[in-house]
Amino acid sequence: MEHAFRPTRWLGGAAVALASVLLITSCSSREHPAGAHPPSPAAAGAHGGHGKPFEPPPVTPLRASERFVNLTLPQPYEPVAPNGGTDEYRCFLVDPGLTSRAFLTGSQFLPQNTDIVHHAIIFRVSPDGAKAARDLDARTPGEGWTCFGDAGIDESAWVGHWAPGANETLLTQNVGYPMPPGSRLIMQVHYNLLATGGKATGTDQSAIRLRLTDGKADLDPLETKQLPAPIELPCTAGESGPLCDRKAAIRDVVRRFGDQAEATVTGLNEFCNNARPPVAGPTQHCDQKAGRTGTVYAVAGHMHLLGRSIKVELNPGTTGAKTLLDIPAYNFDEQAIRPLAKPVAVKAGDTLRVTCTHDAGLRKLLPALRDLPPRYVVWGEGTSDEMCLGLLVWSPQGRPAG
Repeated sequence: MEHAFRPTRWLGGAAVALASVLLITSCSSREHPAGAHPPSPAAAGAHGGHGKPFEPPPVTPLRASERFVNLTLPQPYEPVAPNGGTDEYRCFLVDPGLTSRAFLTGSQFLPQNTDIVHHAIIFRVSPDGAKAARDLDARTPGEGWTCFGDAGIDESAWVGHWAPGANETLLTQNVGYPMPPGSRLIMQVHYNLLATGGKATGTDQSAIRLRLTDGKADLDPLETKQLPAPIELPCTAGESGPLCDRKAAIRDVVRRFGDQAEATVTGLNEFCNNARPPVAGPTQHCDQKAGRTGTVYAVAGHMHLLGRSIKVELNPGTTGAKTLLDIPAYNFDEQAIRPLAKPVAVKAGDTLRVTCTHDAGLRKLLPALRDLPPRYVVWGEGTSDEMCLGLLVWSPQGRPAG
């Protein structure tokens, strides 16, 4: 599924900005607008992933052939949200010291400053990609480089992530992300400064614990496949303002995140709606054809603060339809990767659908958003923007079609 636009990257051929998340503090006692459902449990109380020390779950013992490697950001980093925004995505290159073949079978991100760290994505880069990353790092002032969208390096692959509730998930099958000798990792950290008026509250020096095999085990290679859908969420009937105009809202996203933001909004609509004009509404979906045969082992879903529900389906509307993920009441603090009870086979040409419902009425209830100007919400990387993203942890066979 090759696509003309390429603001960042989709596995499977298209391109999309990768995940961003989350800011919930405590919820107002104000009622929802008429017809709105109550907020999720996370929205009704403190947001467990923000503003208090992070306590990782107990460590699962190492399995046969596994070892731990602990990596920390090279230096403390003080984020700066560019272009008058309140979000920065910063990429840091780290070296797991691989001199022989290995597989990544688990990872636990360890956020150090939870006042500002809201999620992280871990990308693997080849030795050639590592050189490009070192060059980019060297010519960028300060630690790392700003990286809205993806890691900013070709041939990078998503091999792990952290958001509240998304801690280390160990699969029982013999699977893992390949880590060739000389591979490096890029830790893309989303810093959100919305609660502090766009200014950092100190520095961050987060870390990650990797679970690596010794290379002797012959595991089936994993990939993370992204299933995005567009966001076209208008202001509620009771809201008004300049940013309730779709074109103005897109210009604002571009101001904060660059031209790739508009390319993503446009490209998602063209891809998911067959180039038809976007239709505003709380529920959007997108179908993708699987380019390869493979096996899905685990799934996850991601939205931001206005998310209500998310579903991922295989071949919907057919006699062989399967629901891979169904979260009817989305909880911001429960973004765990969910292993399937039984792995699901996917054939090349099968349809994968993600469906998300968002609720603009939540804007009045959330301290993180209620003082911001109302806006027509499109896909964007900030906490005050939105996403609809399904994630499949799968082992594909062969090369992608196209």
